[in-house]
Amino acid sequence: MIDSIRQALADKADSLLNFSNPKIPREHLHLPSPDFVDRLFGPSDRNARVLANLQRIHNTGRLGGTGYVSILPVDQGIEHSAGASFAKNPAYFDPENIVKLAIEGGCNSVASTYGVLGSVARKYAHKIPFLVKINHNELLTYPNKADEILFGTVKQAWDMGAAAVGATIYFGSDNASRQIVEISQAFALAHEFGMATVLWCYLRNPAFKKDKDYHVSADLTGQANHLGVTIQADIIKQKLPENNGGFLALNSGDSSYGKLDKRMYSELCSDHPIDLTRYQVANCYLGRAGLINSGGASGANDFSEAVMTAVVNKRAGGMGLISGRKAFQRPMAEGVKLLHAIQDVYLCPEVTVA
Repeated sequence: MIDSIRQALADKADSLLNFSNPKIPREHLHLPSPDFVDRLFGPSDRNARVLANLQRIHNTGRLGGTGYVSILPVDQGIEHSAGASFAKNPAYFDPENIVKLAIEGGCNSVASTYGVLGSVARKYAHKIPFLVKINHNELLTYPNKADEILFGTVKQAWDMGAAAVGATIYFGSDNASRQIVEISQAFALAHEFGMATVLWCYLRNPAFKKDKDYHVSADLTGQANHLGVTIQADIIKQKLPENNGGFLALNSGDSSYGKLDKRMYSELCSDHPIDLTRYQVANCYLGRAGLINSGGASGANDFSEAVMTAVVNKRAGGMGLISGRKAFQRPMAEGVKLLHAIQDVYLCPEVTVA
């Protein structure tokens, strides 16, 4: 298993697999483990039904019982338009194939829309944990706008047998304040019903693109994560960080933005990908809420990129990957193979937390 991982990482293998001096020591982290739900959510205010659904997610699929999760998300029919998302593989216009891919791929959960999951709920809700995405950024308004809006109610998700609900907040956007209020209330109700909560902590603001794209900076995404756990998301979904210094860049010149301490960049982080991601984990209460990184768009090097992201996430102290387009924008057998390649990283004992 480790040989295939090394092969996928190619010239990045040594840097990623042998990194051993993170700025935040692993001893400070609450790491994924078979007893993760008992150890970290047992003492919390989550009710017994939430604990049961969290445990069900953790016990499902190839990673069941490890503390790690592999989730298949297919909400791109709304977020990226159905034609653009499914042109590479029109079979996934059919919701049943989405759920089949998650099951065949050994995932812990399948995340999708009310429509997708509701259309096959009686056949599959008891076979794999459903994660219902309750809000979306629809792309039919002209011109397009960046605003996540609710597409249904928490009770609808509960009625179809969902184990969890998920939502996106565009932190930094003009609509962030409304979204924070909406989703914090929705998550509180979801917990009341006994469902787990997963938050896509994304950034949206044209000002975040300067000399580089700070939508994927460790400091800004880390703060988005910290806001996400504040509204009691049980799992945080975040893009893998690619740079750092967003607060520094946005505080340049005459502008003043947010608050920073330069030790964030020297004592808590370096420019190594594992350190950048560990800063994201640190902002998830040092791992009390699990960090899952997204797999990103599909392209020419999907398998190597997916393995690389999984290695960085695992070694940083994260809980797993949520990868969609790389898996469903190809024939099902290949999608299953890619999901298994991701899961193999978390099953490989030689890939350790740095």
